Amino acid sequence: MKDKRVLIISSEVVPYLPQTEQAKNSFFIPKSVNESGGQTRIFMPRYGLINERRHQLHEVIRLSGMNLVINDMDTPLIIKVASIPKERMQVYFIDNEDYFKRRATLREEDGTLFDDNDERMIFFTKGVIETVKKLNWSPDIIHLHGWFTSLLPLYLKTQYKDEPLFEQSKIVSSIYPQDFDGVLAGALHDKIAFDQLDPEAIRSLNEPSYEELMNLNVQFSDGFVLAGEELPEGVIKSIKASDKPILDYETSKAEKAFVEFYTQNFVS
Repeated sequence: MKDKRVLIISSEVVPYLPQTEQAKNSFFIPKSVNESGGQTRIFMPRYGLINERRHQLHEVIRLSGMNLVINDMDTPLIIKVASIPKERMQVYFIDNEDYFKRRATLREEDGTLFDDNDERMIFFTKGVIETVKKLNWSPDIIHLHGWFTSLLPLYLKTQYKDEPLFEQSKIVSSIYPQDFDGVLAGALHDKIAFDQLDPEAIRSLNEPSYEELMNLNVQFSDGFVLAGEELPEGVIKSIKASDKPILDYETSKAEKAFVEFYTQNFVS
């Protein structure tokens, strides 16, 4: 992994959020890559409950100031950055007053998903891609964590397919246990269709359930990590039918499992 670049994109990362399986993986995987001689960047949303003073976040003026078009509306992008002490890891935070100021992550106090998570997903997806372009940092591997990142493969392989920076990038998606029922509120399909993506590619997003988001992910990713013991059978079936590299849950617990998975399947 010497000098190979791994971009970690996650909706949860330790130490900024509680230690869920996803948040811990989003910390330990880049740590392992760094220890193996690789380079990493981490992206996550800047939720309002993250203490900016404690974690020493600061705005990066040269990266901020861009407007992203979400559902025919210009929406300002703010980029903040912090370093994880002692780990040589930089974390970039995608921020916006309307989408991420609230003191919560993806759910209301009663546990229901926010009604605008569809737009937040699109904004986060575009924000990450456009910021990486501004950084001019071409990743060898893009590793995604959580359903909130599930639009990244779609956009990278369709709207951004001619972007030289991502031409050689391989997308690895960690698939976690289902954590919501039903479908996302809003009109995700129509808002993505505004970006003139292939209608056939986004047809399943008329009913954006957890399983449909994961199946979309399967279609456009290059490899998968099974990040839990109890995953939806339909998603597992789609992953196996794809005939793409898979790192199973038990194997992923080994210390160098992710570095070995990357090197055996995606980088030399």
